[in-house]
Amino acid sequence: MCCVDAALLAPGTETKTVWDFGGPAFCFSCSVQQHLAGFPKLAEGATEVTRNGRNGGFGGCDTTLRFDCHLFKEPVKKRRRSHRDWQFQAFPSAEQSALKEYEKLECRTRRVLSNTYQKLIQSVFLDDSIPSGLKYLTNRLLALIEKPPLEPVYVGFLGITGAGKSSLINALIQQAMFLPVSGESVCTSCIVQVSSGCCEQYEARIHLLSDQEWKAELKDLTKLLHRAERSWEEEADTCGRDEAAEEAAQKLQMVYGHGAERRPYEDLLRVKPRGRIPTSRIITLKAEEAGELSVKLDPYIRTQGRDWDGESAETQIWPLIKYVEVILPKSALIPEGVVLVDIPGTGDFNSKRDEMWKKTIDKCSVIWVISDIERVSGGKAHEDLLSESIKACQRGFCRDIALVVTKTDKLRLQEYLRERKMGNQAIQSQREAVLQRNEIIKLQRNRILKEKLKRKLPADSKVLEAPDLVYTVSAHEYWQQAILTEEESEIPKLREYIRKRLLDKKRRLVTKYVTEAFGLLLLTDTFNSEESLLTEQLNMGGLRQFVEEKLELLEKAIEQCFARMEQPLQTGVQAARTSYRRNLGACLVRSRGNQGFHQTLKAVCLKNGVYASRTLARIDLNEALSQPIYDQIDPVFGGIFRDGKPAAPALMQHIDAFKHSLEERMAEVGVRGGWKHDGYKRSFLIQEISAILGGLESHILRRKRKIYESVTSSIQNDLKPCYEEAAQITGRKACERMKDAIRRGVERQVAEGMFERAQERMWHQFRQLKHGITEKVKASITTMLTLAAPQEDGLYKELADNAQLRRGMQDFLLRMSPSKAGPHGTKL
Repeated sequence: MCCVDAALLAPGTETKTVWDFGGPAFCFSCSVQQHLAGFPKLAEGATEVTRNGRNGGFGGCDTTLRFDCHLFKEPVKKRRRSHRDWQFQAFPSAEQSALKEYEKLECRTRRVLSNTYQKLIQSVFLDDSIPSGLKYLTNRLLALIEKPPLEPVYVGFLGITGAGKSSLINALIQQAMFLPVSGESVCTSCIVQVSSGCCEQYEARIHLLSDQEWKAELKDLTKLLHRAERSWEEEADTCGRDEAAEEAAQKLQMVYGHGAERRPYEDLLRVKPRGRIPTSRIITLKAEEAGELSVKLDPYIRTQGRDWDGESAETQIWPLIKYVEVILPKSALIPEGVVLVDIPGTGDFNSKRDEMWKKTIDKCSVIWVISDIERVSGGKAHEDLLSESIKACQRGFCRDIALVVTKTDKLRLQEYLRERKMGNQAIQSQREAVLQRNEIIKLQRNRILKEKLKRKLPADSKVLEAPDLVYTVSAHEYWQQAILTEEESEIPKLREYIRKRLLDKKRRLVTKYVTEAFGLLLLTDTFNSEESLLTEQLNMGGLRQFVEEKLELLEKAIEQCFARMEQPLQTGVQAARTSYRRNLGACLVRSRGNQGFHQTLKAVCLKNGVYASRTLARIDLNEALSQPIYDQIDPVFGGIFRDGKPAAPALMQHIDAFKHSLEERMAEVGVRGGWKHDGYKRSFLIQEISAILGGLESHILRRKRKIYESVTSSIQNDLKPCYEEAAQITGRKACERMKDAIRRGVERQVAEGMFERAQERMWHQFRQLKHGITEKVKASITTMLTLAAPQEDGLYKELADNAQLRRGMQDFLLRMSPSKAGPHGTKL
């Protein structure tokens, strides 16, 4: 109940509250209000409600409360108008108009769904018996009502330190020094998410590791350092601390002060960190201006050098930071619904941060691999990041990959002309040389990137259809425009790409949302229809039996689809068995010997074969051993789970074929059972089948990550004992002895069938997915058919009596999206 209701009614009086969703009003008893506690009540911009029957009111209500709408209407309208003004201001006028129409359509749909859901809930409270299928309908309605308007479009900026990720984001959001940049030094130290929102101020939320997560890292850091201490004096092949030990010592010194790196784990548990840690594990910063927030935020996300000796409370908790969210107010450049993610290139030593690093990459629908102009021609780190982004297409939500070459204004004209053997014949200025080099880089890198993608992804993959796989940008020239114009810096081109991605996603989500909603609304109107389809007619028509038969065929089709993995998986296992010594040696043998590698290898063992540093290339022994398998299965795996227009071998193609066969059968049974061509039930069943099977896509996307990673995780699990054994080794020649322990463990596991077990575990994941698909489809369609059968108890009558509202809703949908509002000729 709203505050005005409470003021007007005496305590203990049975209350009847107005609910207005842009249509007729209706009332609820107190018990229903309690059941729906927290549900939105008086809609924004609600108008005065008349007595029962005047506006299609809910049957049974004698009176409704009246409000002076002027108490609420104007402030709400001003707030909504202001929100709309800035929400779409990043788009050109034509795109703004389209987005406003999408929002209007979605808002109206939600209101009608809420109206319908609340009446169903009242029916439950007014009668002891619940009709068959009611739970299904209410759950479907509630799921649609609570569905977020738009899942964010995550754009991942993936690159090594110094590649220019932060500078690029600063240019895109029009804030020159917002995220820290500083020449050659390492800057952003954690994942930073930048988005725009409805807040009036600039805001940042620093998320810290939980107490348990930090204790787990603390234990590993102290193990790494104390075993190293015992080895340094004895170890003839180690000269001082290596990168892993230096980083571990720096973290402990930062949190607990100098000398902490020499204290045992148990002592440090009793020591209070120098910096203040809130109980919520979230630090919130706010500022009126971007520069003010940047200054406050800088110490939290800027990496401090080893020789830094700061005393600020902010920098003292830097190692505990998990990730940072930054929310910009009313951005005219980055639309609401887009999240720009600055992703450190190699992951993190902390298990939770490293897990989040992978999950963040996987949830990005767009990944831009950032490389500066001087490193774009190669380098292991660059190739590793490109491979990681391609894997995100296989296991995650990524649909677009592009290479973004930064700092393209850097060019020594005379050297460039000499290398190109052009003299001064064609190039007359620095600008012409930069633009020419940009075009050459685009042609070369586009060809190389496309070839790499073709080796890993299906030939008809959507990412290969992208018009631009390579961008050449200059954040410096975007601001200075000394050599290039703003357009030639290509920053506006990247913004346009982001806008188009969001607009396309919004259109697809609204279309899908309205389609599902309309199917449910069609069903509710059948309760007032003269048409009747008896349960016996359903059985006589053979619809249930037909569904069971088609489900069996679907199961066989899925088996055949997955069977395409058998040959490449087997070939990959054989390749892994023949190459595992070479692949392992490439990770363990260093060109300069063991110097500077002892503690790094120790860290690898402590983390079960994986070591991620802020500065060094990522080391993953499990991935290296499993790579020959992935080289074989990647194209087939991508073909099975391909996105977009499904091809014959794709999983979704078989699901679509199943859907079409059911839709055809629905039409046939409808005619034989007495349905009219424009029958409500036929329309509902067809719409709901599409919604049920369409919902499988998200289930499949969630499962495919687990399937894809099952090979590497299986190998890691089998090798865990040998990693633990190697991590315990100290004393003289500890580095070589650790290597030997790892080699022996791998040899033993390979002999015992490690790669074959990984193969079987992937097959187990495929079988689980097949079982999950068939069970979900069977349960949902069975319940749907029960719901479509006539309801004898009449509990839906009051719902059907309000069909006038849904007739108006259909007219609205037909105007906005005639192709999605229902079958041609359907009338409500």
